[in-house]
Amino acid sequence: MQKSQRLIQLIMMINAKKSFTVRELADEFGLSTRTITRDLQELSELGIPIYSIQGRGGGYKLLQDRMLPPISLSESEAIAMFFACQSLDYFSSLPFGEGAESALQKFYHYLPADIKEQIDRLDGRIMLWSPYRSMAPGILQTLMQAIMTGEVVTMEYNSSSGIAKRDIQPIGLYTSSGYWYCPAYCFEREDIRQFRADRILSAALNPSVPPLDEIRKMTLMNKPEKGHLDQTVLHIEITRKGVWLLESNPRFAPSIQRNEDGSGAAAIQIATEDLRFYVDLIWNLGSEVKIKGPVEAITYIQEKVEAMRSLYS
Repeated sequence: MQKSQRLIQLIMMINAKKSFTVRELADEFGLSTRTITRDLQELSELGIPIYSIQGRGGGYKLLQDRMLPPISLSESEAIAMFFACQSLDYFSSLPFGEGAESALQKFYHYLPADIKEQIDRLDGRIMLWSPYRSMAPGILQTLMQAIMTGEVVTMEYNSSSGIAKRDIQPIGLYTSSGYWYCPAYCFEREDIRQFRADRILSAALNPSVPPLDEIRKMTLMNKPEKGHLDQTVLHIEITRKGVWLLESNPRFAPSIQRNEDGSGAAAIQIATEDLRFYVDLIWNLGSEVKIKGPVEAITYIQEKVEAMRSLYS
């Protein structure tokens, strides 16, 4: 085996171990302890964070931030990876700390000159844009840590009813329109709720609260079913422009029935508890959408209209 191949395999092996001895590695590779010691010294000089363990038994260990082995990428793969990472620049906060920016800098630094030139020509011409939203990166990092370890988080949450302390078990994190959302099991409500990360004022892992195994197994694809709740049907009429605006919204698009002139209508079955949420979405479209029923939805939209009229009277 060539030395370069041996060093790569050595990196992969020690990455998989919490600790190791020179003798263990020598037996694995069928080499002398002297050769393995020289290889470890060379890896250390290349920046692999290996340090020796003092005391009985001795041996070696990697620092917490382990190094990954080299990965071969084609030119198109390298460009795709670069812009995928660069898209994160448009978020005010990320759950990865400074890791994303550091990785992008390293990645760009080691690209061949001609690939760098291609990327430089695309700078400012290709963007995966997201609206800027201000939030604390530490909150996102705590939520991500809880997702990875399956632990419970104690947080202070600022909802429409005020600031409250909650114990939650996060299921996942996702972003939409620049906001980060965290679906989680709420121990107070004994149900799955969705929380906006920018409304979380403080968050800390709480090992004193036992996590639920069934929640640990859930992913973002496990959308909570609401068929057991009271249901209602939201009827709306939509102008041609309204159809154009709503056809990209997955909550409305499947229910839209289009007319020949481009206008449309929709009857959307939803949980009654979500009615105001849907009306608020429709409110943003102004006169492009008219609510035909139920009465509760019409009453709520009339209240919003009256509140706006009073504000400007």
